[in-house]
Order: sequence, then structure tokens, then C-alpha cells
Amino acid sequence: MSSFLYSVGRRAFAARKAVLALWLLVLAVAGGAAGLVNKGLDNSISIPGTESQEALDRLSVTFPQTSGASAQIVVVAPGGMRDPAVQREVERAVDELDAVPQRSQVVSPYQTEFGGAISENGQAGLIMVQLDGEIFAIGEPAKDRIVQITHELQERLPAGSQASYGGQLFSQKLPGVTVTEALGLVIAIVVLMVTLGSFLAAGMPLINALVGVGISMTLIFIATAFGPITATTPLLSLMLGLAVGIDYALFIVSRHQQELAGGASAQEAAARANATAGSAVIFAGLTVMIALVGLGVAGIPFLTTMGVAAAIGVGVAVLVSVTLMPALLGFAGERLRPRPRKRRTKPAFGERFFGGWVRAVTRFPVVTVLAVIAVLGLAAVPAAGLRLALPDAGALPKDEPARVTYDLIDEHFPKGFNGPLIVTANIVTSTDPLGLMADLKAEIERLPGVADVPLATPNPTADTGIVQVVPEGEPDSPETKQLVDDIRSLRGHFKDAYGIDIAVTGFTAVGIDVSAKLGSALLPFGVVVVGLSLVLLTMVFRSIAVPIKATLGYLLSIGASLGVVKLVFQDGWLAGAFNVENTGPVISFMPIMLMGVLFGLAMDYEVFLVARMREEFVHTGDARGAINSGFVSSARVVTAAAVIMFAVFIAFVPEGDANIKPIALGLAVGVFVDAFIVRMTLVPAVLALMGDKAWWMPRRLNRVLPSFDVEGENLRAELALADWPRPGADDAIACDGLRLADPSSGRQIYAGVGFFLPRRGMHVVRGGAEPAVTALLLTLSGRLKPDAGKLKVLGRVLPARASAVRSQVAYVDAGEGGSEAVRLALREEPAVLVLDRTDRVSDPGERRAIRGLLAGTGITVVAGTTGLAEVGDVLPESPWATATDLRAAGQPRTLSGAIR
Repeated sequence: MSSFLYSVGRRAFAARKAVLALWLLVLAVAGGAAGLVNKGLDNSISIPGTESQEALDRLSVTFPQTSGASAQIVVVAPGGMRDPAVQREVERAVDELDAVPQRSQVVSPYQTEFGGAISENGQAGLIMVQLDGEIFAIGEPAKDRIVQITHELQERLPAGSQASYGGQLFSQKLPGVTVTEALGLVIAIVVLMVTLGSFLAAGMPLINALVGVGISMTLIFIATAFGPITATTPLLSLMLGLAVGIDYALFIVSRHQQELAGGASAQEAAARANATAGSAVIFAGLTVMIALVGLGVAGIPFLTTMGVAAAIGVGVAVLVSVTLMPALLGFAGERLRPRPRKRRTKPAFGERFFGGWVRAVTRFPVVTVLAVIAVLGLAAVPAAGLRLALPDAGALPKDEPARVTYDLIDEHFPKGFNGPLIVTANIVTSTDPLGLMADLKAEIERLPGVADVPLATPNPTADTGIVQVVPEGEPDSPETKQLVDDIRSLRGHFKDAYGIDIAVTGFTAVGIDVSAKLGSALLPFGVVVVGLSLVLLTMVFRSIAVPIKATLGYLLSIGASLGVVKLVFQDGWLAGAFNVENTGPVISFMPIMLMGVLFGLAMDYEVFLVARMREEFVHTGDARGAINSGFVSSARVVTAAAVIMFAVFIAFVPEGDANIKPIALGLAVGVFVDAFIVRMTLVPAVLALMGDKAWWMPRRLNRVLPSFDVEGENLRAELALADWPRPGADDAIACDGLRLADPSSGRQIYAGVGFFLPRRGMHVVRGGAEPAVTALLLTLSGRLKPDAGKLKVLGRVLPARASAVRSQVAYVDAGEGGSEAVRLALREEPAVLVLDRTDRVSDPGERRAIRGLLAGTGITVVAGTTGLAEVGDVLPESPWATATDLRAAGQPRTLSGAIR
């Protein structure tokens, strides 16, 4: 990975104008396509497979008058709703509403037998408007006409009266971006300037993030042509895209400046920064993307769509960072090179500050660990009482008309009028549908928590009946959820007594079912995320303890952030400071979304901080010193990244959309806790406590797991061996000091192997033990990693470029496949053929056939056998023929007559 990104960085630096033009072209084309095909956003949420959604789907067929979106107009008249002047104007408004586009049914407050409602004191009444279609399918003409009729009714009512529109149709407000969110970018620019030391360097991450966000946002609007996209989706993608786009670019620019300070040329510094920091960026972005896509574990379409859209946004940010940033660095050239500093006797302030920090947290590591666990554990306690629900009009700002209507209904009617339940029943077998619905109404009215049952009626074909139930509690209250459970518990009773099957639906019931399903998905999703973190971090750090420690720290961060969200949005702590106008349950998908996003961000800080510590440990072997030096060299950038992330997220809280506010606060708290308390305090203490054991990993597992070279070790090896064994060398194979041991027993398999094989040459590996020969041949073909030594095959350093070597080196077990296996391998036109177990080819005809296949090909051949003479009639004549005897020191020698 690092080698590939090194090449990308060099090429992007050189072709900077073309790279910049290409990304701007992509942005322009995507923006044009989005403007042409986008079909708009909606905030409708449904979960196929839940009882409430299935019942709602059935109603759309059997009783369409009750299945679509609904609106309400509340009228408050101090003189009473029965005042002739009031009643005349209200009934006139009802007649006007009958002509509204997409209108299905209008119920006057005076039609109490059909669900109309007048408050107990007679001063308020509700006009119910049922529309044909879901919320997102209702056009603006219908909404505008309802608003106009309400305003006209307000003007005609007697003085002191009030008319206000609201209900489900107006309860969702499409989120937008305000000036407050832009403050996060202002803070980001200030932090970047302080961290990078110049306005030029600070501007690059911002350009990088804006290009990535622009492309990802246009892709979301293009996707609306293929299916519904919730209005929250682009806002979430914007929030994440800005944060990760700035942070990823910051890591690359910071590493570029370090390379410049070390004396590298501008192009070489950009390439090395892209190879090292870019590798970490790809890993960090990959973890975020996998976690976001993993939201599909919940099996909820709208959440899956949000996760995929956000993951694509992060993926675009990664791709832009590792291609556009080297190009922008090319435009900057030498202007980013730090000025030579005068010789100083004292370390800089940043070094002193972070050096003192790491010394303080590692001086008494046990105390630090216990203190962090205690504080974060205490912060996580409130999370146990977190309640989830879908937002309704009660979450809107107080001056919104739908919120005004919500509050007026709440004031004059039982609270459940803002979220009535609908009980459906299949009554096709009933001989007395009207009597049956009356019986159902009577039974439901007796349930605790029922304020009113204003409507119980069959549909015109008498095959489906509905009962409208008004709970005593608010739509998102535990009492309403309990009432839904109580009604559903009567299913068996209604089946036995009346021979019917019932279901509970309606906007409130759908919200309850959504919350329940999301809550049940948290555990499997958490298992997936935690398991993923263990595997990925084991690949990165080649350690058992570090991934376990990182995962436990992530769980502490999640618990603390959920606890703070509960205290603010549910209990009202500092609600005024965060402009939270209505406390109560938080949006249902907040916890699972927070878990997914924060997982990726936590891994960002883990990789950028601990990778430097591991790098120092590999070079020095001093565990304690590696913690101090690795922390000091990376803490400044991690701090800047965390402050930027915090600023971007917290800016979406004061004026943000009600759906986004709790997610934004949770992410802001999570980033702060994870970066400064977990990664920069707990992690150094745990590593100091464990010492060298923190970096232990079973050798067998180390070989099985693929390597994710985020520290650029492979690149450093390639740069170090660039002119080895000699400048301009074109050997097919060059190796020196190769050694491999059995991971289970520690016994040496081969050691001290070294030789140089030119192209078109031939080399024989022989030894007394067949496994040793096979192991060396697998090593030379890029299929087995040696423990030590230098190795280049076809000019590529191994194991860094193992995948590229494997594509050009064919490995054939001659003892198993014979000449046919060799023939098949040669069809792929490899540059090198590794021929193992040639001594197992006992048939003289097969041996001659192999020799004939190899003759005249000009291919480089490495053969394995137990004796030199045994390859004499297998390999063709060659002027370059050498051998390695594994029973000796591994020095090559010319074959004396073995190949005639």
C-alpha cells in the first residue's frame, strides 16, 4: 500500500494541473447531473416487516382514506366552538378543504361520530384532513392550499380566536445549513493555521474537504432518482465529509512538512507523506466506511441508505485526499518548507507540553487507568435510561406553525391527540360489521391509558375496520408504548371472541416499532463493530494487547457520549445552552449511527497516535521511550484533528436540525472523550503498564494475518534497497542473509541464504530436508515472508511488493503436476518459473517433456531438488547455472556438469 501511494504521490505532484482539473471536472459534471435528475428529499421513515408498517400497507389497499398522510387545523375560540359565528366559518373552511388537491377525507370538529373532536371546555376544535398518499408524495399545491385556508379562517374568526395548521404532514422540516455551522469551519481554519504555521498550508485541507463534500453531496442528489433519500442524509454526509476531509488532509500536510524539515525535496516529501500518512488515511477511512455500511445489519432501509451515503462521502474524502493533496502540495512547492531554526537549548513549547503530558499520565499508570475508567464509567451511567423515538412536531422550534398547533392541541385536548393510534381488524367474516366495531370500541375504551376512542367504523366494503384510539400520554411517552403493547396483547382474546385479527398502526405506532427494532439491532451491530476493530487493529499493529485496549477504550467513549446526550436531550441539563427547546426521547437511530461513526473516528486517533509509538519501538526496542517519543511527535497533529472534528460537530448543535442535533452532540462529546481522555491519556498509561508485552503477537498469527503497512515500513525498505545490490542492477533474484524459523518450535528452516541470479539464468536449491527447499522456493516466489534478510525479485523488494511479484512469478509443484502443470504455468508468460520437487518426477518421459517446454523460452528458472544430479535432464542448458545447498551456508556455486 505505501509503495503504491508513494508512486501516486510522485505522479500527482508532477501532474498537479491535470489532477486538479480532473477533480474540478468531476465536481462540475456531478453537479450538473444532480441538477438534472434529482427528485428531492423526504423525511418519511418506514421499516418493512414491522406490524405497524404491514398494517399501514394493508390499509392503503383496503381503507385508503385512512392510510395516507394527515393534517390538522386546530381552532381555539374563547367564546366556544358552538358560537354560530365560529361554527359558520369553521364549516366554510371544511367545505374549502374538500377541494384541496390529493384530499381523501375532511372531518369537521362537529362530526363527532366520524372522529371530529371538540375539547371538554368547548373552546377548541380539530379539523382533520386525510390525504391520499404518504408525506413525500403530497405535492406543494396541497400543502400551500391548506396553509392558505387556515390563514383565511384566522382572518374571518371573531377577535381573540386562533386557527393554526399542523399535524403529520407539517411535522417534518427539511434541514438546512445555517451560519452557525460555518463557525466550525472558521475554528478549523484557525486550528490549521496554528498547527501548520501558514495560511497557505491551512487552506489546502479546507479545499480538499470542500471538493470531497461537493462531490459526495451531488452523488446523494443523483441517487434520489433511484429511490427515496431522507432529508437527514445529505446533512450527515456534509458533517462527516467536512470533518474527515479536513483531518485526513491535515495528516498528509503535517507529514509533508516533517519530510521537508528533514531535507527531502518537495516532490519526494509529498510522495513520502502520501505513502505514510496516506496509508493511515486509507485505513482510517476504510474503518469508517465499513462501520457505516455495517448499519445495514439493522435491516432498516432508510438507515442502510444513510450509512451507505455517508460511507461514500468518506470514501470520496479519502480518494480526494491521497490524489488531490499531493497535487496541491505541488502547487505550493518549496513555500511550505519550514524555516531553519536557530540552535536552541530548550525544546519548543509544544514538545514541552506534550512531553509533560505523557510523563504525567505514565508516571503512575495504574492510577491513571483507574481514574479514567471511573470517570468515563460514571459518565456512561445515564445512558442506561436513554429512551428512543421518532421525532414529531413537538421537536420543532417553538415558532414553527406545526409546533404551535402541537402545543395548542396539547393544551386543550388529551396529549394523545398529537399521536393517535389506529387499530385495524380484518372483519371480512363478520355478519354484523357495525356491531363488531362497536364491541371493539367498548373493549378498547376500558384499557388503562386510553383517553378517547372517537372513531370505530368498517370500510365501505365491510372487510376492514379501524378503531382510532387517543392515548392519555404523549406520543413518545412510556405510557403510550405500554398502551400499544396492551392492545397487541389482546390479539388472542379478539381472535377467540370475535374471530378477527388485529394490528396497531399509525404514525405513533410506527415510531414505537422503529425504535424497538433499532434498539434490538444495537447488540449485533456492536458485536460486528467490536469484532471488526479487533481484526483490523491486529493487522495494523501486529499485537494482541493493543487491539483489545483500543476496543475497550472505544466502548468507554460510546458510553460517555450516550450518557451526555441523555442528560442534555432527555433530562434537560444545559438544554438552554444547546438551544434544545423540547426534551424527551432522542431520535431512534442516534445510538447506532453514533456507534458506527465514532468507531471509525476512534480508530483514526488510535492509528495516528499508536502507529508512531510502534514505529519507535520497532527501531529502538525501548517500550517506555517509544511511548514518550511517539506521543510527542504525533500528539500535536492528533490534538489539532480532534479540535477540528469537535468544532465541526458541535457547530451543528445550536441551530441544527432536530434529527441531527443529538447525533452531532454525541459525536462532539465522543471525539473529545476518545481523543483526549482515551487515546491521549488511557492508552499511554496502559502501554506503559504492559511494557514490551504490549507488542507481543504469536508468530503463527503474525504470518497468517495480512499486513496493513500504515507506518510505511515497506516503503522505507524499498527506498533503502533502491540501489542494492548495485546501482542499475537488473537481476532476476537478489538475496542476502535470508532466514526463516518454524513459528511453533523456533527451529531454523533455512538460514544464511544469499545469491544473485541474472535474468534468463537458472538456479537450483537443494537440501536434505524437502520442507526447507519448499519454504525457500515459496519465499523466492513471494508466497512466504522470511524472518530476516534482503530479497529483491525482478527489481521489487520483498515482502513489500509480494503481490506484484506473485503476478510475475509462477510456482509449480513438478512432483504433483508434472509437465502439464509446467505447460499451464508457461501459458501465463511469467518472468520467473519456480519449479519445486523436480526429484519427484520419476518418469524419464515427463522429465524430458519439462526440459523441452523450458528450452528456448528464455525464462528464469529456480528449481528445487534433493540433489544436483537429479535436475540434469529436467532443466535445459544455460550459461548461467548456480546452486544453493541448504545444508551449507547457502552460498551459490556453479553447477559442475549437472546441466549438460
